[in-house]
Formats: sequence, structure tokens, C-alpha cells
Amino acid sequence: MIVLGIDPGLARLGYGVIEKTGNTAIHVTHGCITTNKEDTSPGARLNHLYRELKELVIEHRPECAAIEKLFFSKNISSAMGVAEVRGIILLLCAQEEVMVTEYTPNQVKQAITGSGRADKKQVQEMIRRLLHLEEIPEPDDAADGLSIALCHIHTMRR
Repeated sequence: MIVLGIDPGLARLGYGVIEKTGNTAIHVTHGCITTNKEDTSPGARLNHLYRELKELVIEHRPECAAIEKLFFSKNISSAMGVAEVRGIILLLCAQEEVMVTEYTPNQVKQAITGSGRADKKQVQEMIRRLLHLEEIPEPDDAADGLSIALCHIHTMRR
């Protein structure tokens, strides 16, 4: 089974693709889709993310996707952009018949490290170890995409 983990963001959308074979999670790829911050058209930025993400879905054909639940922080304008990105992710997954599951940041930390209070570095180091990577995945958004995908795989086992 192929799982696509997505860390939604308007400037940078992090992703990670993991293959689950038996009880083994195998790293396939990870990265970021970035948009031009100077582009004043939010629609153009969303369209860019949609097209790039669609290519990723077509290339890897995930059976399911896992995304981070929207967390409202103090910056409401940032949260609105993330909500719009989540909308295109949900639309694309529905169009491509990819089942979507959402996880909170604490659920991801708990599944990866065993503690919902783990910091970002602890999560990244566990991702490196669990996926047998030589280095911590970069940038942070891509590492987050992998952690969300791995969270889904670990949650499915229960």
C-alpha cells in the first residue's frame, strides 16, 4: 500500500510518500511544492499546488492520503490560506478516489515518538530511524509530510 502524507501550506506544501509492505514502512520520496509569495493571485498559487500535487498522485498512485488537521493559531490569515490549500487537497483526493484521513499534530507526535509532547527534532530523528534514512529529511515541511504518512501507517496497525 502506498500512503501520501501531506503537510498543507500555501507557501510550501510538504509531502512524503511511504510504501507499507507487510509490517515494513519503506521511504519512497519526499519534498515540497512551493509557490511564489510575490504572486498576488491566491487562485494562481492554489492552481500551482493543485497541478503539482496531481502529478505526484498520478505518479505514485497512493491508496490513501493523510493530512494534518487545521490548527487555528493567532495568525488567522495564515490559517485561511491553509484552509484553502486543504480544500484543493480534499478535492483532488476525491477526484482521484484516494481516501483521506486527518491527524492532529499531537496524534502524529504520539504515533512517531510515543509522546504527544515530542519536539520537532525528536520527531524528525525518529522518522530518520524508522525509515532507515541516512539524514533527517529536509526541509521541515517534507519531514512533516513523512511523519504524517508514517502516523497513518502506525495508526492503521492498531
